[in-house]
Amino acid sequence: MADTGRARKLAERVQQVVAQMIDTRVKDPRLGFVTVTDVRVTGDLQHADVYYTVLGDEEAREGSAKALESAKGLIRSEVGKQTGIRLTPTLAFHLDAVPETAAHLEEALSEAARRDAEVARLAASARYAGEADPYRRDDDETGTD
Repeated sequence: MADTGRARKLAERVQQVVAQMIDTRVKDPRLGFVTVTDVRVTGDLQHADVYYTVLGDEEAREGSAKALESAKGLIRSEVGKQTGIRLTPTLAFHLDAVPETAAHLEEALSEAARRDAEVARLAASARYAGEADPYRRDDDETGTD
């Protein structure tokens, strides 16, 4: 069985190395403002999925994806040097959808808040269709006791 602790430690180290490489050594003009958000390494330590976000529009995302793909060999060789493991994991870069998901959730929450405010406004002016308390009580009956 694979050592998940070792895979987790390797993932953290790969994230640090990739972020450092993007910041200092990759000089591609297509590369935008990239943030490495997560790295997941397989249990056998042979493959690493690198998740990143890009600040900017769709054009910046596409340019950054191409720049990372072209610099993959340089980044992988540096990961191998700095981690010191026998087999350097292959790297795959994936655009992280967290910002888009967060924006969608924020929009849904603001819509829910708007609807709640509308319901509260309608409830403030609402009146009962009949009596306010439609249930009969024992003390209301006449002729007993």
